[in-house]
Amino acid sequence: MFPFTLDEYQTRLAKTKEKMANWGVDVLLVTDPANMNYLSGFNGWSFYVHQMLVILIDEEQPIWLGRGMDANVAKQTTWLMHERIIPYPDHYVQSESQHPMDFIGKILTDIGQSTRRIGVEMETYYYSAKAHERLLASLPNASFQDASNLVNWVRLIKSDTEITYMKHAGIIAAKAMYAGMNAIRAGARECDVVADIYHAQISGTEEVGGDYPAIVPLLPSGIKTSAPHITWTDQRYPNEETVIIELAGCHQRYHAPLARTITIGKPQQRVIDMAHIVVEGLNEVLAFIKPGVSCEETEAVWQKTINRYGVSKDSRLGYSTGLNYPPDWGEHTASLRKGDKTILQENMALHVIPGMWFDDFGVEISETIRVTDNGCELLCDFPRQLLSNDPNIHSAS
Repeated sequence: MFPFTLDEYQTRLAKTKEKMANWGVDVLLVTDPANMNYLSGFNGWSFYVHQMLVILIDEEQPIWLGRGMDANVAKQTTWLMHERIIPYPDHYVQSESQHPMDFIGKILTDIGQSTRRIGVEMETYYYSAKAHERLLASLPNASFQDASNLVNWVRLIKSDTEITYMKHAGIIAAKAMYAGMNAIRAGARECDVVADIYHAQISGTEEVGGDYPAIVPLLPSGIKTSAPHITWTDQRYPNEETVIIELAGCHQRYHAPLARTITIGKPQQRVIDMAHIVVEGLNEVLAFIKPGVSCEETEAVWQKTINRYGVSKDSRLGYSTGLNYPPDWGEHTASLRKGDKTILQENMALHVIPGMWFDDFGVEISETIRVTDNGCELLCDFPRQLLSNDPNIHSAS
């Protein structure tokens, strides 16, 4: 059973073709696995080899092109007719002499697409410089242009079903955060905490199971809280420590990220103070968000709040999120930062992450939200404050 109706997939495809026409693209080669999934339903761990979804502006169905052993994934997870699934032989895989783009170029030539205006996703993790070089060589008469994020912008406004999946992910995120918080204590190993988090992420709830998130749990502690993208080690926690957990619940590939800062033992005063600033600024931002305001206006509310305390934040405040695959749960479109004039609309989903990182410590307290018709709603339900799993320690709000 597909996670969405055929009507929803076809609506997405129609919106993509509208944007293709606006961008002057006749043939769109989609290599981002999230975009492939969004338009076709394709869902497999096969993005480590070359594959793509070909969108022809004047044909009803896309064409899937990928490795032979993954063709059955396309047959089982997409709404495409089987004749629209074209595999390449395995001797193209990681070969010194042949490249999958040679095969793909030949297929596009055979079906009469070799002289058209072709859009490629230049800014993706999955379309290499070598792939582009070989594709250009195999289609010398085509006109190529960068179509990065074309589909990503179509994904920006979520359907009600997508929001439902993100709400499920939010429940899983809270469960995983509780698991991590309860496991963090003096003497515990970082890797064992992550094991508990993973169990909660994947087991999900009685109603819905969890999926693998696009990013692993990020778990810096002590001085490493100044470096937000550190993962974990097998070291044991000391008697007094600050720990940041950033994770996401994931359901049907839809994410709800969540970050919190947790203390073991007595928290440092500077951590208490910064958590207070972060929460105050986040509360002001959440109260401001509504349809019609821009990303940069939203970020300005945050800056104004924290500037009162003599601090500022150079990195963006947040970004659109939802459907994705490793290595990122962000959608690479709207960002809450100065200069981004994207207007917030109902059913946009954002990870608002006012992380503050200094030379030797950091604080993160984030929320994933949906823009509603007159404000926003939280997708995760978890205390918004500096936390401690020690009942004798008062948490700072």
